[in-house]
Amino acid sequence: MYEVIFYETIKGKCPIEEFLNNLEPKMRAKVLRNLDLLNEYGPTLREPYSKFLGDGLFEVRTQFDGNITRVLYFFISGKDIILTNGFTKSTRKTPPSEIELAKKYRDDFIKRKVSK
Repeated sequence: MYEVIFYETIKGKCPIEEFLNNLEPKMRAKVLRNLDLLNEYGPTLREPYSKFLGDGLFEVRTQFDGNITRVLYFFISGKDIILTNGFTKSTRKTPPSEIELAKKYRDDFIKRKVSK
């Protein structure tokens, strides 16, 4: 099994937890189920559940009742999966701003947690 970790800012804010808490209960349950699959299968989880976005970033994809959510993540030290941010999609492509935010969080995580 892999370890799923929620990224926290230096001030203790947890963007992914906030995102999950604001989802409708049924969507949250489906997203959490897909995150359980990620926890179990790690980098072998593929579409339709997970998609590689490039530059070491991936997304967990969840559809329910006409809505689509994405949770962005990256791998570190083999077995750790760091969840950075999530959003509800309104277009077919992942917004570049969400990818940039995930990269910012990844760089911060590596700087504070890995470089010690």
